[in-house]
Amino acid sequence: MTPHAVTTLFISDLHLEASKPEIGEQFLSFLEGEATQADALYILGDLFDSWVGDDDPNPHYSVMKGAIRNLVDAGVPVFFMHGNRDFMIGEQFAEETGVTLLDDPVCIELYGEKVLLSHGDALCIDDAQYQQVRLMTRNPEWQAMMRAKTLEERIAFAENARKQSQAYNDSVGEDIMDVNQDAVVGTFRKRGVDILLHGHTHRPAIHDVDLKGRMAKRIVLGDWFEQGSVVRWDKHGPRLEVMPR
Repeated sequence: MTPHAVTTLFISDLHLEASKPEIGEQFLSFLEGEATQADALYILGDLFDSWVGDDDPNPHYSVMKGAIRNLVDAGVPVFFMHGNRDFMIGEQFAEETGVTLLDDPVCIELYGEKVLLSHGDALCIDDAQYQQVRLMTRNPEWQAMMRAKTLEERIAFAENARKQSQAYNDSVGEDIMDVNQDAVVGTFRKRGVDILLHGHTHRPAIHDVDLKGRMAKRIVLGDWFEQGSVVRWDKHGPRLEVMPR
């Protein structure tokens, strides 16, 4: 499709890894094509399937970092928010790629509207076990402990963690891993916004949220496993769309 003028782009949950080259190829085409005409690109977490540290020489990831750098050097600001798979991304990655690291959540103003951005996993409070893991892995002391390990130890840890995560996800109901509606409503009220945009759940949709006095919207990005998922936002508002592979 022909990109709209002054469009801000949002993506998440690509889960880039060498064993799924088709996702990487689509991402590179996106960065070299439509994204070059964007006002800005926001990546809302889980760009990579795992990240063990900025010192990882993974060649597949190096290609992706170089493509992001090229986009930034072409004049398109790129903003990155940590996900539950790439929370170890740090300042070295930001310097190498030129991205601006964002807190989760963060509120931005977009075409006159306040929009709250989040990866989305903090809203999945019904999954108590996951929230405990999330609390641990976001702890700066835990991350410092991990960075002190050898690269080989960190890679082994990440591989084991992925296997455990897959086994756990297979054993629990899908609804437990989705957002909690009370948490969503509470977030809207606390932050004073009418639009929330996030990823993580891999359930692309635009939901109307009744705040008992006003209506809000929750926009959920999809993953890139079978096709790309993007929110294109211009002066006419947001559009959640797929990008066929």
